[in-house]
Amino acid sequence: MTMLDHLPSLRRAATPRIDPAIWPSTARVDELGRLCIGDVALTDIADEFRTPAYVLDETHFRHRIRDRRAALPGVEMVYAAESLTTDVARWVAEEGVGIGVGSSGELAVALAAGVDPARIVLHGSAASVDELRSATAVGVGRIVIDSLMEVAYLACEARRRQRVLIRVTPDIGLHHWVAESAERILSQPLLELVGLCCHIGSQIADPAGYGEAIHRMVAAMADIRAAHGIILTELDIGGEHAVPPPAYALEPDLGELAAVIDDALDQACAAERFPRPRVVVDQGCSISARPGAALYRVVSVRSQSRGRTFVGVDGGMSDNPQIALCGTKYPVVLANRHELGPMRLVTVTGRHPDDELARDVELPADVRPGDLLAVACTGAYQHSMASNYSMTCRPPVIAVRHGRIRELIRRETTADLLARDLGWSGSTAV
Repeated sequence: MTMLDHLPSLRRAATPRIDPAIWPSTARVDELGRLCIGDVALTDIADEFRTPAYVLDETHFRHRIRDRRAALPGVEMVYAAESLTTDVARWVAEEGVGIGVGSSGELAVALAAGVDPARIVLHGSAASVDELRSATAVGVGRIVIDSLMEVAYLACEARRRQRVLIRVTPDIGLHHWVAESAERILSQPLLELVGLCCHIGSQIADPAGYGEAIHRMVAAMADIRAAHGIILTELDIGGEHAVPPPAYALEPDLGELAAVIDDALDQACAAERFPRPRVVVDQGCSISARPGAALYRVVSVRSQSRGRTFVGVDGGMSDNPQIALCGTKYPVVLANRHELGPMRLVTVTGRHPDDELARDVELPADVRPGDLLAVACTGAYQHSMASNYSMTCRPPVIAVRHGRIRELIRRETTADLLARDLGWSGSTAV
């Protein structure tokens, strides 16, 4: 027998706490049992910046971009701007990738970071006149048209030649929508129709879906050529891949995706006798989700008579709305010490009414107030979707790399909230 057999608690300490398929690539547990990311103990971040807080692993973020560029040679990549800050925008630009924005705010962040407007794509449903005006004024590379009204708005606002794509959902009125949109766009002298942008959903785990979409999109491009005599040169196939379980779904094999794209393009273009277009893929949460983690401090532990245990933390749906909106299941671990005792299933609850961050997750039976919890795969939607629900201040975003800590977004304060309240007298905020 070994020492681990004599002392089961040591076996627990020797068992890997973090799944390398879920946590950032730099994540590890140090000799004190502290979870570290980017060679930084998360307890240090919690102590300095308080909780809740978002942590973003810059090294892993950049590596995920590089892995996708290497696996998809000849394909243009656009980062769909989840969790966008000026620093994140700079990382993306430095890795040679464009940025897809969905609002004037995201556009302003990208421009503030020094991103070349020609590398920016404006997406979004029901874009406002102001958003379209801002995009055309700075000369964004492409604008994705989502409605016929947007064609009219752009025609009024454009002061220079503007390249546009038509946003398409392949199985919903594809040919009629494309035909009508193309006719409207081509009648406007300052709008240049260059391609189609495909939307087949998000968290796509099976690459075959992209092959089917490519066949339909190339057929639609051929119809436009037949009707108007122009050849569209760009095909944006979306590409919001799934990220690992149990947060979302199995991550697709990038080599298989590349093969599906190539085969589908060869077959579709041959069938329609259509020149091979330049392919664009949009990558958002598939890049940013895994490099991110959220930190919470335990504030209470309550056990019911029927055996259910509730671990209350100092955050909730105001900083992670995906759980309430989509039922997303995130991995949760103890981040400040070894898990030496027995484990039990608990429900992690937040600070808002009926607020659950995680149900039936394993935590040590002796979890107690003051412990630090880390939630994996939170780099995508949390910062961008955080709200002031119950007038809660939004958390900071902290980047880590090679043992260094950098605050990308400071914690919001009550003074920030009151600054927008025109009835505020200016007295000291709490």
